[in-house]
Amino acid sequence: MRVSYTNIWYYCLWLKDFRLHFPRATSFAAHAYKRFTGHLVTTLISRNRGDLLLQEQWENSPSYHTKMSAEPVRVLVTGAAGQIAYSLLFGIAKGDVFGKDQPITLILLDITPMLPVLDGVVMELQDCALPLLREVIPTDKEEVAFKDLDAAILVGSMPRREGMERKDLLKANVAIFKSQGAALEKYAKKTVKVLVVGNPANTNCLIAAKSAPSIPKENFSCLTRLDHNRARSQVAMRCGVPATQVKNVIIWGNHSSTQYPDVHHCKVNMAGSDLACFAAVKDDDWLKGAFISTVQQRGAAVIAARKLSSAMSAAKAICDHMRDIWSGTPEGEFVSMGVYSSSNSYGVAEDLIYSFPVHIKDKQWKIVDGLAINDFSRGKMDATAAELVEERDTAVTFLSA
Repeated sequence: MRVSYTNIWYYCLWLKDFRLHFPRATSFAAHAYKRFTGHLVTTLISRNRGDLLLQEQWENSPSYHTKMSAEPVRVLVTGAAGQIAYSLLFGIAKGDVFGKDQPITLILLDITPMLPVLDGVVMELQDCALPLLREVIPTDKEEVAFKDLDAAILVGSMPRREGMERKDLLKANVAIFKSQGAALEKYAKKTVKVLVVGNPANTNCLIAAKSAPSIPKENFSCLTRLDHNRARSQVAMRCGVPATQVKNVIIWGNHSSTQYPDVHHCKVNMAGSDLACFAAVKDDDWLKGAFISTVQQRGAAVIAARKLSSAMSAAKAICDHMRDIWSGTPEGEFVSMGVYSSSNSYGVAEDLIYSFPVHIKDKQWKIVDGLAINDFSRGKMDATAAELVEERDTAVTFLSA
């Protein structure tokens, strides 16, 4: 049984008070008071000595010195004064992404008018007193933000405004990601891992990669993990199981309303057995209809409900994506990620950033090959690819202008 030392202490105070109010019992009370307080002090001293011994052993261990002397990972977040970053930064800084023993230097980039807001974000990070967070650098200068980066999370982009044509949106974002790609090329490590979140994410990622020719194209990816998590959650709710019991959903294509959430290779663990998703759900019409449209339109539904875009769920997806890049995916499982389409086995056009199922090892992703594609899936995969080709061709004209 675990002893509460607080309760013992209060009991000692009660004994002391008992001695004052009942003099005839003084002999008993004095004996009890002396015995219990002596036991308490001896116990606490022994406990403290044990704690100090454990602390000394830990501080003298190689693991402690390796942890405390490890070089911090330099991580950039753009759009750092925005709501997605506000939900994201704490998770990165406390070790949810790059490891519980990995020190972090956070570089926060935003436009000049947002610097006062960014100062507030920095103060909050400081006030968290996080042991892994070595330094926070707020800036509006690319030469500061992109220097010697290990990881870049490009959240900031030009949002679509009322009355804005899609080509105008593409043109504005080409300028942003061309500049940031050039900054990666000039200042970042060639091993930097780049995740593009700002929409249109696939095409923005392609522009950034084209603007940083000396950084391997495999180092660039865009976020479709949010869509992946949404699909996983929908299946889990339908089956009445935790989302952890659902694996190998796939998001094909663009992070847009043409994306294709595919569960033909998904497994659901029910009562200890892995079932094919269609067998677990037992509703083919839902899986081929409402399920797909729900995932495709989920972002719009969130905006309609809260009058703001997804932030908490987007931040969680970013953490999942980057953690898998850093630590790898479990054996036999794959995740969805927008990656370079070169040499894929699914007939997707070259020179796109297209969401595929991937598995990751040693910080390198590999597209999962050999999955059977039926006619239903082929039509949806081709439709989202066609949208990406159109986006790419429009964006590239702005890139060369």
